Amino acid sequence: MTSVRTTHVGSLPRPESLVRLMYDHQEGRGDPAELEAAVGDAVHDVVAMQHTAGIDVVSDGEMGKPGFVNYVRERLGGFGGQAPPWSIDDLDAAPELAVAQYGGEAGAHIMPANCEGAVTYEGAAAVARDIETLKLALDKTGHDEAFVPAASPGCIATGSPNLHYPDYDSYLDALADAMAHEYRAIVDAGLLLQLDCPDIPMAGHTAFWCRDEVSRRGLVGFAERHVAAIDRALEGIDPSRVRLHLCWGNYEGPHHLDAPLAELLPTVLAGRPTMISFEAANPRHEHEWEDVRDLPVPDDVVLMPGVVDTLNNIVEHPRLIAQRLQRYVDVVGPDRVIGSTDCGFGTFVGFGRVGAQVAQMKLRAMAEGAALVRA
Repeated sequence: MTSVRTTHVGSLPRPESLVRLMYDHQEGRGDPAELEAAVGDAVHDVVAMQHTAGIDVVSDGEMGKPGFVNYVRERLGGFGGQAPPWSIDDLDAAPELAVAQYGGEAGAHIMPANCEGAVTYEGAAAVARDIETLKLALDKTGHDEAFVPAASPGCIATGSPNLHYPDYDSYLDALADAMAHEYRAIVDAGLLLQLDCPDIPMAGHTAFWCRDEVSRRGLVGFAERHVAAIDRALEGIDPSRVRLHLCWGNYEGPHHLDAPLAELLPTVLAGRPTMISFEAANPRHEHEWEDVRDLPVPDDVVLMPGVVDTLNNIVEHPRLIAQRLQRYVDVVGPDRVIGSTDCGFGTFVGFGRVGAQVAQMKLRAMAEGAALVRA
């Protein structure tokens, strides 16, 4: 029987020493050589951890990035200044949760930028360094399959206000053309590319600077435009080497305003990427396997349901993980299901309720659960 394989979304808990060094770097202080050495050590350790836990497709844990999207301010020309933070509608019902998660030092270091000029890609050296560091860690562990996350054009656009381009479409296309260089570098290096796309599900319940675009186009129309930007950026890239991650926000909150997966998934399935990651473990979205079952999933699509929650410290039982995986195996078969996490464990530096030890336990449980499905 074909094995059900395992992976995760990308970011993993960073060592506290690395968190401090990254904060210094963001503030324009510290020794770049010291930071680079610390990143290399952290990537080696985190790849070894995933290998030991039994994860099939690993990542560098985003150890060298301050966050899954704000890292681009150092890789894109035309960005600068300090953008205002976005707010999340469902947290209005629980403001204490917003303060607890975003009100401290970690929240102050998200530091999104504005688009103040023509967008250009200036990150060739940085992405090459990411690739080399990850490959060295893979060689040391003997692991042979890995992915690198990167922000999607829409993810960048929603978080960084446009102060330069005449309209949203021009801005989005400029981002797609610039980030295409990073995407190609990752795939050309023999690694899988993951595009982080929280912009698509979160557009319905988040006060991004471009909320009027969501209102004008509608949630599905907004998603279609962002998928079109992804397809533009992936021109000439093998779609089977690309994963797309959907997320409603990796934060503790009611999530009672989350858009249904069934409303957005057909648009995503029509795009180029053939591996689709989505939340399927947390109590707001676990039930949506029934919607996936009832949708026509193209024959070339691999489903990557989250079967482990990244926002609590309870380690899922392997049998529960196997049950969650089995639902999707019954829909598309075991060779088209890869078990994953709902989101990352450390989306921004200093963020994350789950520490490194529990994250490793959760990944191990996922591997054990996948083994039960194989049996």
